Amino acid sequence: MSFWRGIFHHDRREATPESRRLYARFELAHTAVDFSAAVCFIIGSVMFFSEAWTYTATWYFTVGSVFFAMKPTLKLWREVRLYRMGQTDELARRVE
Repeated sequence: MSFWRGIFHHDRREATPESRRLYARFELAHTAVDFSAAVCFIIGSVMFFSEAWTYTATWYFTVGSVFFAMKPTLKLWREVRLYRMGQTDELARRVE
């Protein structure tokens, strides 16, 4: 199976206990990043009500944007790891 056809398959996350643990760790990281982005945007939004805080608010929005950019990066990284785990399992079966 080619790489692009092999990623983003739900069955990979349940294939082994190790893949379930990996999926759970990435879900926790994704949730933490999502929550952090939301907090940064809320703080930045509140700070924008005051002229004195505009510069700092801009930084909160920038950091929040970086967190939002991390979300798809984490998903792709997770799927590549799961894909590689599946490839390793297939190779191990061939050797046996």
